[in-house]
Amino acid sequence: MASSRAVPNLAFRRLRARRSPGEFAAAVRRAAREIGEQVACDARYIGRVEAGEIRCPNYAYERVFLHMFPGLTLKDLGFSPREHVRGRAARASVTTTDRVDTASTRSDTSDTGEESDVLRRAFMTSGPVTVVAASLCLGGTAVAAVPTPRRTPRLVGDAEVIAVEAAVRRIRLLDDRHGADGIYRQAAQPLRTAYALLDSGTPARQSTADRLYAGAGELSISVGWLAHDSGRFDDARSHYAEALATARMVNDPGVEAHAFANTSFLAKDSGRYREAVRTAQAGRRAARHLSSPRLLSLLALREAAGWAKLGDRTNCEQSLSRAHGLFDRGPSDADPEWMSFFGEPELESQEALCHAALGDWSRAARHAHRATALQDPHFARNLALYRVELATDLARAGAPDKAAAAGHQVLDQLDVVQSSRIHTRLAATARVLLPQRRVPEVGAFLDRHASTNIRA
Repeated sequence: MASSRAVPNLAFRRLRARRSPGEFAAAVRRAAREIGEQVACDARYIGRVEAGEIRCPNYAYERVFLHMFPGLTLKDLGFSPREHVRGRAARASVTTTDRVDTASTRSDTSDTGEESDVLRRAFMTSGPVTVVAASLCLGGTAVAAVPTPRRTPRLVGDAEVIAVEAAVRRIRLLDDRHGADGIYRQAAQPLRTAYALLDSGTPARQSTADRLYAGAGELSISVGWLAHDSGRFDDARSHYAEALATARMVNDPGVEAHAFANTSFLAKDSGRYREAVRTAQAGRRAARHLSSPRLLSLLALREAAGWAKLGDRTNCEQSLSRAHGLFDRGPSDADPEWMSFFGEPELESQEALCHAALGDWSRAARHAHRATALQDPHFARNLALYRVELATDLARAGAPDKAAAAGHQVLDQLDVVQSSRIHTRLAATARVLLPQRRVPEVGAFLDRHASTNIRA
């Protein structure tokens, strides 16, 4: 059997130079944002790379590292060839428990086979959307049902926490690319398992307990968002409330601010506009000491949306101005990982929604168009959403031909993106355009839309 002793990656250590692992991890996250990738790099990950525990990065990290160091190869960065890590030879050198799962190693969000003793993929896909398994790997055993906590107490360690955190990242990745409809029900199993751990497990350290509670809270928010995006508002409200309770139990302002941000968005979509304003303001209070202007900017946008729906132009404009001022301060190392979606395209889109709610359709269309032009195709669901918003704004602004063109672009994406929110808004756009059916472009769009059998 081959030796499992890790060989330190001195080449990678030299590239870090005088920066601390935390500073270097922040640089990696910034580079990822530049190319539209999502990586959850922290000081611990950098340490594992330098220690040789990660012999070859996953594809997402590979793209980021090669972007950071143009002209260098993975070998120059001190990594082993992928085929040596993931091929037959690599699989032969590990035990049955540690064997690389070939379905999971194809994912861009997992690291190489040597990590499999602490983590397997929380979701494994056999297609672009279909989730064929949803379980957390706890101590090497795939858990497919909630354990019986009192009869089987266990010591909770890093393996369990990493699995919870990986499930959160995998949900977000699938949601960004495909929307919520195809994965909501499967995502409930990791959530049940995470909360079963909180009930039954005894964390080895306080830091482990803190991470587990934070991970469970973020997982609850992620599953709540899937419910929200797929039109299950009552389910979403319950999941967000559970996350908020978890955050307050352990005094975690980051999870609390996230839960309030999502609750505000849900309240706006549910027609509870004053609640949208109040919960956004509560999120701002929770986030005030987190050193993340971008998080505060997003919360200001949530508040602006509530004011717009209430028809309060003055407070809406003030909130939008605050959002822009905070956004212009730029990204921070303290920005939460879940905010990877929040860039200039989302800022433009949210402003477009505010102007639309106030009836300023031409102004809304300008911002919605800018959102579509700036959005990275990696965020396929959001790009489709921006396009349907643009179609609606153009239709209301008296540009039916341009609205139909934007509608066609949305229809082009529906084989990849599954989001009830997008389907509902596209159906509403079609109804607005119906009186303009005689315009050739509009008639073609309406016929194509009708043939897709999209429900309003």
